[in-house]
Amino acid sequence: MKQSVQEKLFETVQFGSWNLRTRTAMAPMTRCFADDQTGVVGPDVVEYYRKRAADNIGLIITEGTVISPQGKGNPGVPGLYSSEQIAAWKKVTEAVHAEGGTIIAQIWHVGRLTHHELTGGLPPQAPSAIQAEGLVHRFRKPYDVPEEMSIEDIQEVVRQFAQAAKNAIKAGFDGVEIHGAHGYLIDQFNSDLTNKRTDRYGGDFAQRLTFMKEVLASVINAIGADRTLIRFSLMKDGYSDKIMENPEEAIRTFTEAFKEVGVKMIHPSTAMMDFTEVFADGKTLHQLVRKYWDGVSIGVGNLNQEIAEQALREGTIDIAAFGRPLLANPDFLHRIKNGEELIEYDVNKHLGTLV
Repeated sequence: MKQSVQEKLFETVQFGSWNLRTRTAMAPMTRCFADDQTGVVGPDVVEYYRKRAADNIGLIITEGTVISPQGKGNPGVPGLYSSEQIAAWKKVTEAVHAEGGTIIAQIWHVGRLTHHELTGGLPPQAPSAIQAEGLVHRFRKPYDVPEEMSIEDIQEVVRQFAQAAKNAIKAGFDGVEIHGAHGYLIDQFNSDLTNKRTDRYGGDFAQRLTFMKEVLASVINAIGADRTLIRFSLMKDGYSDKIMENPEEAIRTFTEAFKEVGVKMIHPSTAMMDFTEVFADGKTLHQLVRKYWDGVSIGVGNLNQEIAEQALREGTIDIAAFGRPLLANPDFLHRIKNGEELIEYDVNKHLGTLV
């Protein structure tokens, strides 16, 4: 019997330590609704995530949540480094769990992509002192020239990632996603455009992954591999169109690094490309990843339910992540299950509001 568009999406699934109600995820999306001075989320954020949990979304991944004041790159982003932030997030996780949902915190450090006015006067941190082009997102001032991180700086940030993961568990989160994509700090170490170091954190691609591996190992040691997810990308400079040379070899190198430190769950990001776009050898990013990765994997990239259903059936991905449709439709799964029309995402309406 031919499966309907709903059948695979609406399966329950074991994903790491989480028993998910559906094979769906809410993709992490920067919303900037925390208090800008304290990084504390309020009641509107509690209700925002509660609604998605009530819709039976399998896994909710929060907006990027910074691990330190120096990791902040946008006004109004939340943090997970103070007792006040932890207490505020606890209200979110309690609301989600009351609806039967599962929620993890995306922990984040933007590296060079910031300005000293956002970091309390502190200079941006980066693998090398290379200034990013353009303006700070939502702040509209040129990026500062970053300071090249010392070995002690690197070790401190690794510790901060682990502490943020511990803080997430204390706040009631079911785990964390480490943001290693889109041109932020971990990605800056991975890319030859932003990492010109000559010590053990520089060198060829495999060697440049050292910082990422140390962050992963520290977080896994802190909270366990079955509660740790890593998001990564093949883009060389954030959301640009610069794809790493030999994408398939890059994926093989990434997956070898993940296996080396005990990663079980990954979230490959297509960045500005769609899920169905070909990366190399006639295959999409997620098809290439599956060639080298037999662990669990989240798929993302302007998915609709038909494309997601097919990818799930084929085993290319284990979980389908949706972003903008969930911003516009808090009852997204209810609508597609019942064949109801979706509200189309409108940047002018939905970017600046919490529906």
